[in-house]
Amino acid sequence: MRKYLLEMLKRKDLLLYLVKSGLKAENRNSYLGYFWWLLDPLLNVLVYYFLVVIILERGGENYAVYLVIGLVVWRWMNTTVTTSAKAIRKYGSIINQVYLPKSIFPLATTSTQLFNFAFGLIVVAIFLVIFGIFPSWHIVYLPVIVLVQLVLLLAIALFLAYICVFIRDIDNILSHIMRLFFYASPIIWEGSRLPEKYDWVVAINPVAIIVDSYRSVLMYNQNPAFLGLFVIGVTSIICIAAMIYFYSKNEHKIIKAL
Repeated sequence: MRKYLLEMLKRKDLLLYLVKSGLKAENRNSYLGYFWWLLDPLLNVLVYYFLVVIILERGGENYAVYLVIGLVVWRWMNTTVTTSAKAIRKYGSIINQVYLPKSIFPLATTSTQLFNFAFGLIVVAIFLVIFGIFPSWHIVYLPVIVLVQLVLLLAIALFLAYICVFIRDIDNILSHIMRLFFYASPIIWEGSRLPEKYDWVVAINPVAIIVDSYRSVLMYNQNPAFLGLFVIGVTSIICIAAMIYFYSKNEHKIIKAL
């Protein structure tokens, strides 16, 4: 495994290239180009705000800010999970010609979406200013929450990228699984509005823990859910280490499958 990690470090230039090319490819044929990184989360907020507030007449105080934080965080999760399923398969022609550590491809996918998330935070900042909400010193915990979410998504990406090489049907049901998590998490609805018997769904849901932690430090000037973030972070790091070890021992199977 040590040799495998050293090989990954040697390929850091390839990682940077994959991230840059991934960022360029997303908006290559669009007129607005990189402006979509700001416009896309903004349009999502407008759609759901119209649905919840105007049509359903729901939503509490500063609901627009509540909504934009949830949707921006969810967008990073959703795009990373759905794109990581094809992270290795899309580079099949290169993999069959040159030896490369295969785990570098899901790592590049996760890093690419991290840049997109950074632009989403700009939209969040705009909404905070418009509604007169100014985070207190608790915002120092923001990098910790981002890091926990990053390691969680990397663990998921490594797993999905590998297994989808062999079981491609998983790719077809991912959108349905993600939709289930979307409605089981307080992205567009407030957790307190769930019936009490369903409170446990939010309590053990890593998506809910991470989203609520962002809102705590950005909106409510409170500490994030330290215990939940700690459990998610430690579990994710263990899974990443296990998956990298698994990659180092089974990469030859990927070549055969491709």
